[in-house]
Amino acid sequence: MIDWTEQQQMIQKMVRDFVEKEVVPNLDDIEYNGVPPYAILRKMVQTFGLDVMAKQNFDKQIAKEKAKAAGEAPDESADKEDDSASGSAGEQAAMQMIPIIELCRHAQGLVTAMGVSMGLTGGAIMGKGTTEQKERWALPLLTLEKVGAWAISEPNAGSDAFGQMKTLAKRDGDDYVINGSKTWITNGPYADTIVLICKLDEDGVAPEDRKILAFILDAGMEGLEQSAPFKKMGIGSSPTGELFLNDVRVGRDRLMGGSEDGYGRSGAKGAFMQERAGVAAMAWGIVDRALELSVTYANERQQFGRTIGENQLIQLKLAKMEVARMNLQNMVLRYIEMVSEGREMTMAEASAMKLYAAQTAMEVSTEAVQVFGGFGYMRESRVEQLMRDAKILQIYAGTDEMQVTAIARDLLARA
Repeated sequence: MIDWTEQQQMIQKMVRDFVEKEVVPNLDDIEYNGVPPYAILRKMVQTFGLDVMAKQNFDKQIAKEKAKAAGEAPDESADKEDDSASGSAGEQAAMQMIPIIELCRHAQGLVTAMGVSMGLTGGAIMGKGTTEQKERWALPLLTLEKVGAWAISEPNAGSDAFGQMKTLAKRDGDDYVINGSKTWITNGPYADTIVLICKLDEDGVAPEDRKILAFILDAGMEGLEQSAPFKKMGIGSSPTGELFLNDVRVGRDRLMGGSEDGYGRSGAKGAFMQERAGVAAMAWGIVDRALELSVTYANERQQFGRTIGENQLIQLKLAKMEVARMNLQNMVLRYIEMVSEGREMTMAEASAMKLYAAQTAMEVSTEAVQVFGGFGYMRESRVEQLMRDAKILQIYAGTDEMQVTAIARDLLARA
C-alpha cells in the first residue's frame, strides 16, 4: 500500500470538508476560549455514522457473550455479513486513521478528547469489563453520548505509573473505599464515566507488590471531585484536569472484570500500546499542515526583491519537511498493511514509530515557525499552534526517553 485507495480518498475529502466547515470556524473557541469540544465531536460521530457502527459492533459482541454464557453456539453468519459490509481489518484501520490525520491538521486536541473517551475508556470496559458492566456503561461512551476519562497519572507518578501510584482502594466489607488523586486526566473536568486505576491497600503487602485494580466511576459520586480545566501549552481543544477522591465508596459491581485479578498491569499496558499506535497518524496531520502552510508562505512572502522560497536555506527546510511527511505516511500505511495481514507490531516497532513520529512533528512544526519568521510567532499564522500541539506527542503515551528504553529492552530481549 503506497497511498489511499480511491474510496479512502473520497472519505478523506468528506472528513476534510467537515473539518473546514465545523472545526476551523470554531477553532479559537475550542482552543483558547474554554468552549468544550464535545458538541463538534458528536456532530462528527453522527455525520459519519460512527455511532451506528459502534452500536452494531456492541450488539454483536454482547450477543456473543450471552450466547457463550448460555452454552449456545455463536451466530457465525452475522460475523461474515459484518465483515463483508465493513471490509477487511486493514480497511477498517484506514478508516480510523483518516479522521485522526485530518483533525490533527487543525486541532490535535479533538483527537485526544475523542480517542480517550471512545477508544481508551470505552475500549477498556469492552476489553476487560463483565457483560453487565459493558451493558451498563460502554455503549454511551462508544457513541460519545457520554464523555469518558481514563485515569492513571498522579502528581508523583508519570512514567513510573505503577511504582509511584498512591491512590488506594481498601476493602470495607463487600465494598471498597478509594482515596487519592489523579492529574493530567484528559476529559477529566467533563467526564460522565471514569475508569480509575489504583492499587489495593492490603495489610502486610509491600507497596510495590500491591494489586492493580480498575473501577468504573460516575460523575457526581460522593467524595469524587472533578477540577476545572487546566490552562495548557497546547491542545486546548482537549480539556484536561484533576480528580480528587475522598472516601469514595464503590461496590464490587464497579470493579473492572468483577474480580481483583480482572484488570492488572497488563490491562493498563495494553491501553498504552493502543495510544502509541495512533501517534504517527497524529504527527502526519501536523506535518502535512505545517508543510502546506510553509510552502504557501514561501511562495508569497517577498524579501530583497524575491520570494523567500527562492532562498536555498528555505528550500532545505521545505525539502526536509517533505522527507518527514513521506516517512510518516509510509509508517502509517505500513501499519495498516500489518493490520490487514493480522500481524502485530513488536514493542520495539510500536515504540520506535511513536518516538520518530513525535520528534518529527516537533522538528517540522518548529521549522515552520522559522519559515514564517515573526509572523510565525503570531497566533494568526496557525503554525505556532501546530508547534505547541506537537510538543505533547513527546510526552504523553510514554515520553521519548521511555520509548528509547522500551525499544532497547525489546531488542536486547529478542537477541
